[in-house]
Amino acid sequence: MPAEERRAATVEAMVDLAAEQNPAEITTTAIAERMGLTQGALFRHFPNKDAILEAAMSWVSERLLARVDKAAEGAESPAAALEAMFMAHIDFVSRHPGVPRMLFGELQRSGKTLAKKMVQTLVRRYRERLNGLLEAGKAQGEFDAGLDVDAAAVLFIGVIQGLVLQSLLAGRVGQIRRDAPAAFAIYRRGLGAKR
Repeated sequence: MPAEERRAATVEAMVDLAAEQNPAEITTTAIAERMGLTQGALFRHFPNKDAILEAAMSWVSERLLARVDKAAEGAESPAAALEAMFMAHIDFVSRHPGVPRMLFGELQRSGKTLAKKMVQTLVRRYRERLNGLLEAGKAQGEFDAGLDVDAAAVLFIGVIQGLVLQSLLAGRVGQIRRDAPAAFAIYRRGLGAKR
């Protein structure tokens, strides 16, 4: 397998394992075993577990942002784009339940790590997209003219995080798909969105 494919397979193994166990307890041995490799073969592509985690954060960032961008792309209005982004994010989490566990775990680590910085960059880039849609919605009269777009972007992400956390606590990832439409409807009403 080419090096880039092996690196991608390693990241996917890490994400899959994180869905099954505490990400902090995942060892390079477990990752190698999941892939059917020796630990030595794994170290040809990554010097340590932190490097795998950093690659996983990059994988998450690229795929999540690409997915929400694609969802918003064909929407007929800013409100429709926000809903499409929300549901695409929910779908991403449902398909990759190890991702939020890795993110939450990384944010609990003390100190400044590269992976934590990558998560912060992901959130900043995501908020920029949201702010643009929220401003467009205000300009088009679709949202309340006095809407605080920064607060609305924080709330958008917070609603998703709340749904994710509740599904993790319940041990039922599918719950997030069930609860997401109603949660978004309440969020949308808070924007003063016209029907």
